[in-house]
Amino acid sequence: MKIQLSKLAHARSGDKGDAVNCGVIAFKEEWYPVIREALTTEVVKKHFEGICLGEIERYEMPNLWAVNFLMHNTLGGGGTVSLKLDAQGKTIASAMLLMEIDVPDTFSLN
Repeated sequence: MKIQLSKLAHARSGDKGDAVNCGVIAFKEEWYPVIREALTTEVVKKHFEGICLGEIERYEMPNLWAVNFLMHNTLGGGGTVSLKLDAQGKTIASAMLLMEIDVPDTFSLN
């Protein structure tokens, strides 16, 4: 079964030079393992194909129910030199939350 990530989590993103930092935080502790398993670097790289041109690093933060991604070569050089409309990467979090992820058939939003 697939579900939009925005139903399970919120996210925040911003620039780190030419990279984007994007944290995804589960709304409930019991949803964190589902998010942690579904959001691999490969899945995120595919979702941001054509936007993220570099490697992606992933960091787990179980005490915050969060997964953080550092997406290299994403901002066209960074805030002061980029010609991109979103030179600070603020919209990446919203784009991440549009992703549909696989959840177990037994999963419930209740």
